[in-house]
Amino acid sequence: MASSEIWQAAACFMIMFQCLVRGQISYSIPEEMAKGSIVGNISQGLGLDLKRLKSGKARIFAGDNTEFVGLNNERGILLTEEKIDREALCAKTTPCALHVQLILENPFEWYDVTVEITDINDNAPSFPKGEITFEISESAITGARFMLENAIDLDVGSNCHLSYSLQPTDNFVLSLQSQTDGDRNMEMVLQKTLDRENKKQLSLLLTAMDGGEPQLTSTVRIHVTVLDNNDNPPVFNHRVYKATFAENTPKDTVITSVSASDADEGSNAIITYYMSGTGDVNDLFMVDARSGEISLKGSADFEKASRYQINIQARDQGGLSDSCKVIIDLTDMNDNKPMISIVSMSNSISEESRPGIVVAMLNVNDLDSGLNGQVHCHINDNIPFAIASSSSFFSLQTEQELDRERESEYNISVICTDEGVPALSSSVSLRVQISDVNDNAPVFEKTIYEACVVENNAPGVSIFSVKASDADWNQNARVYYILEDSTVNGVSVSSYVSVQPDSGLVTAIRSFDYETLKHFQFRVKAQDGGSPPLSSNVTVKITIQDQNDNAPQVLYPVQTGGSVVAEIVPRAADVGYLVTKVVAVDVDSGQNAWLSYKLQKATDRALFEVGLQNGEIRTVRQVTDKDAVKQKLTVVVEDNGQPSRSAVVSINVAVADSFPEVLSEFTDFTHEKQYNDNLTFYLVLALAAVSFLFITCVVVIISVKIYRWRQSRFVYQSNLPVIPYYPPHYADTGVTGTLPHGYNYEVCMTTDSRKSDCKFSTLGGQSVLVVDPSFTETMQRAMKENNFLEDPELQEMQKPPNSDWRFPPNQRPGPSGAGVRPDEAGAGPGVIAGTGPWPNPPTEAEQLQALMAAANEASEATATLGPRYNLQYGPEYRQNVYIPGSTATLTANPQQQVPQQALPPPQALPPAEVPKAAQTPASKKKPTKKDKK
Repeated sequence: MASSEIWQAAACFMIMFQCLVRGQISYSIPEEMAKGSIVGNISQGLGLDLKRLKSGKARIFAGDNTEFVGLNNERGILLTEEKIDREALCAKTTPCALHVQLILENPFEWYDVTVEITDINDNAPSFPKGEITFEISESAITGARFMLENAIDLDVGSNCHLSYSLQPTDNFVLSLQSQTDGDRNMEMVLQKTLDRENKKQLSLLLTAMDGGEPQLTSTVRIHVTVLDNNDNPPVFNHRVYKATFAENTPKDTVITSVSASDADEGSNAIITYYMSGTGDVNDLFMVDARSGEISLKGSADFEKASRYQINIQARDQGGLSDSCKVIIDLTDMNDNKPMISIVSMSNSISEESRPGIVVAMLNVNDLDSGLNGQVHCHINDNIPFAIASSSSFFSLQTEQELDRERESEYNISVICTDEGVPALSSSVSLRVQISDVNDNAPVFEKTIYEACVVENNAPGVSIFSVKASDADWNQNARVYYILEDSTVNGVSVSSYVSVQPDSGLVTAIRSFDYETLKHFQFRVKAQDGGSPPLSSNVTVKITIQDQNDNAPQVLYPVQTGGSVVAEIVPRAADVGYLVTKVVAVDVDSGQNAWLSYKLQKATDRALFEVGLQNGEIRTVRQVTDKDAVKQKLTVVVEDNGQPSRSAVVSINVAVADSFPEVLSEFTDFTHEKQYNDNLTFYLVLALAAVSFLFITCVVVIISVKIYRWRQSRFVYQSNLPVIPYYPPHYADTGVTGTLPHGYNYEVCMTTDSRKSDCKFSTLGGQSVLVVDPSFTETMQRAMKENNFLEDPELQEMQKPPNSDWRFPPNQRPGPSGAGVRPDEAGAGPGVIAGTGPWPNPPTEAEQLQALMAAANEASEATATLGPRYNLQYGPEYRQNVYIPGSTATLTANPQQQVPQQALPPPQALPPAEVPKAAQTPASKKKPTKKDKK
């Protein structure tokens, strides 16, 4: 009904306002299309040019403010703005359509566009309850019917045509009965009597299948409890009940009531009413289980639904039931205010606009029906505007000529009222500004602009800004600045400066040089944004300021690389003699070009001076013969800028009276220059060579030290024992004495004596011992000799020395006078030598002196004098004797062993002169501080 009224209103609107409406077009799309899907080409459907869509600012207007469809002006096609759910939009209403309008401006036009949303099978059937429970008496006769709630399918058409199946069918079958209104009642029919004693509970599965493609299904479990002895089901008085109520009816109001009767008696005749409605019925209505009264428990809205259908079931205590249908119609009340939507509005209108120009277009909609939905609008008085209506659209138009100088803007209130009782109204306020006509040109603040910029500026630096104002408003008052084309020194001014169009900021494009360009001027034009634009111009003068960016340049004397120029000063020159003049210039200006001259370096600073301002070089004193012929001066020329810059010039001066003297010194200047040029190179080369040699020597010394340390490490770890002093034993003069063997000793005293070999041998090849540098046998031999001294049996085997053998006192070991001969000590001839008291042990120095003297004497005597000076006359010391404070080690040399010879009779021997010890490599070393000490 509501849909037909909408279509009738649309038809009347199309007939009455053909001047504004050009036509209408319809499209059909399925629901759930993706966002951005194409609905249709509206430009082709309506025969509109794409240019018209763009110039007219074409857009889609939706009255309910829900934009499901949008317009692409570039392509002239309708697109979906979001996914459309037909069930959420139209529920069960068919056909489901979106009614929108295509709005065009300049001139205003609109077209009706209908987009029908077709259903797709996207909703499966669903049962209102998760499971169904029945209590059926076993006395229920065959053919008893039990009403089942229909499944709900939100789709429409064939997609919502449901079919049902019931499993198993041993006791019950499914029955569908069509009603007059097109609905079908679903009932479960008993086809075989129940036997409680056989089976108390039955479980059935009800399946609902829709008619869509693909087919969707839903199931519900039916639980049947078998009761006893209830033969008569309840019966409603009417199969269909009807009722009507207003949408503003308060809650808990009784709408209608239903009644059913049961022929049974007692508890089996007690009837309970249940409501099995679908959708929002359970939230809106309720039925009293005992009385059957249907009351309102929610708020009903006519605009959402105007009719409700309720299924009521009456069930007795035995589980028998009957059902009926209740149809409730809702009447409309004036409870909705008119809704005003601004379809299009021009916020600004020109003061030259003629009457009849549309300023705004409004859409007014009232959700009520009948007179409650009819609306009329009006505006406030005393304004040059009027409002015209056409169906639900209202247009605000100019009625008189406008004058911005009298009124720059209007606040218009539009009030819309419906015809309901009581009437409801809504209002909206529109603000319309009157735009100005471009009748004023921009005006600069100054007639001429002057600015200064320092040279050597960075490109892009801002210099200053020009400013112009326009008395117009908005775009007509917006000023743009343009650099007029001109030339500076034959070059376009745009290569020197640029002007920001919006701010008028003048920016340097290049770095300026005062020496080439001191000032220039150009013109800037200010143009407004009106149509047609108006403009004015102004002259801008830029002055370049000097900067100290140039060093002084020496003009004289001329510096040449190949030849040497010298100034000649005669030796008779007096004080103040003008030698030469340094001439220099600075291309800067002002203080930056003021030059001063200073003498930086001179061969004789007391002979010359330089004028501070004029650069004249003069003699300070009288030239004498002692002054060198060759004089070299270095003059610094410095400007007065901040910071200052300078130049250096070298001047060669020859103090001579004749040219030959100058010529003889002339070549020295060249040689000296060449020498100075090569001196740095030679110094660097010499430093590199010395550094290389030093590093090489350090590496070699470290390597040698490491090598020696590793070779001698095991010697320091051998822990050689210090052999104590033993008194001498005196040998017999014959070969049959207690010492029948001869011993030869060799003293090795070298800087590396720890590595000397120790060799010991006896006659007959017995006890031959050869010790390698590791000294592994040295300790064993020493231990054997210690055991020999400690063992008394071994000591008895050795006979005392012959008493006839004598050793001169001056050659006895030990300190002088430490010991005397046995006969001198008072012993008789029969006293065996060696049995008396032992002499005092000598000091370490005396031991070393005696051993060295005896060793040297033995070696020399053996070679020259024969066996007289054999070491058998000397004291017998243990082999491998370590001398404290010395690196010498005594070794026995088997190669020098000879048979012992008989000594001549004892005679008074003259004092034997101890020969000087032969120099060894160790004795040739210079004595160190430690040795001297």
